[in-house]
Amino acid sequence: MASTALQHTEDPAFRRVVLRGQFDAAHSLLLDNRQRDGKVGVELLQPFQDQASGQWLLVNRGWLPWPDRRIPAQFTTPGEVLNLTAWVYVAPGATFQLHADPATTTWPQLVTAVEPAKLWAALERDGFPYELRAEPGPGTYQADWPVVAMGPEKHLGYAVQWFAMATALLGLYVYLGLHNAKEKHHGNGHESTQHV
Repeated sequence: MASTALQHTEDPAFRRVVLRGQFDAAHSLLLDNRQRDGKVGVELLQPFQDQASGQWLLVNRGWLPWPDRRIPAQFTTPGEVLNLTAWVYVAPGATFQLHADPATTTWPQLVTAVEPAKLWAALERDGFPYELRAEPGPGTYQADWPVVAMGPEKHLGYAVQWFAMATALLGLYVYLGLHNAKEKHHGNGHESTQHV
């Protein structure tokens, strides 16, 4: 899928896109508290302008180690035009928040969470509201993302599973309700014959 189609996609989560453009090295975000293989580090996110659409996208270039907090995290940004393949990442759970004001802080920014829409507003750019995670290739660091297997077929599977469970519970409720009513009816009849 081309980046131009992303804006018109109702549910862009996990869509794969092919991009051609350049990174904005001046506005890098370092997503803190990311671990790989027991090592501490950060994920590097940078604005990327797609040439075909002119749209800005926030691309996660991958994980890089940051063992010594006294020294700034070391990374480089390619200056040339790149071809990238990435996929749209929509975080599960709570919305990400940008903890610093991009207009007043120095770059790169160390953040614990990111909300792309706020970043684009602060930079006065028209940008895509979700993070894109780059696949291994030019300009990426360690981009072996944890597998998120939540395609439409998995959602449908969960829906069927929960519907079946609800049906079984409803059946059990009706059965027990009828069984208890029958027990009470027989019990009342038995008591009345004893009094006679």
